[in-house]
Amino acid sequence: MPQQILVIDDEKSIRSLLRQLFERQGYKVLVAANGDEGIQTFNENSVDLVIMDLIMPEKDGIETIRELRSLDPDIKIIAISGGGILKPDLYLKLARKFGALYSFQKPIENDKILTFVENLFGQSPA
Repeated sequence: MPQQILVIDDEKSIRSLLRQLFERQGYKVLVAANGDEGIQTFNENSVDLVIMDLIMPEKDGIETIRELRSLDPDIKIIAISGGGILKPDLYLKLARKFGALYSFQKPIENDKILTFVENLFGQSPA
């Protein structure tokens, strides 16, 4: 069974881009528009990896990472951010402190995130 990735991002274009990128590689991809929707999707599905934005309305990425960690201490999480009031690298460092394995600054380099995900899973998706 292919690995399942949950993408949580309030930007529809980012959700769409990441879904296409990973589905072309054979991964199954779920998407959510905010942290609350992401937690609900996570609870209803078997998810192997969560890729999430940090700056989102309703429930931000840091809060969502903390909640995901309480639900599943072993879940793999990658944080992405274009920044907000602070520089993106400050948010990304904070995300790693709370449990993200890796972080990417937007705009995301497709090859880089794809290679990282493949290495994280230790093989191809299927």
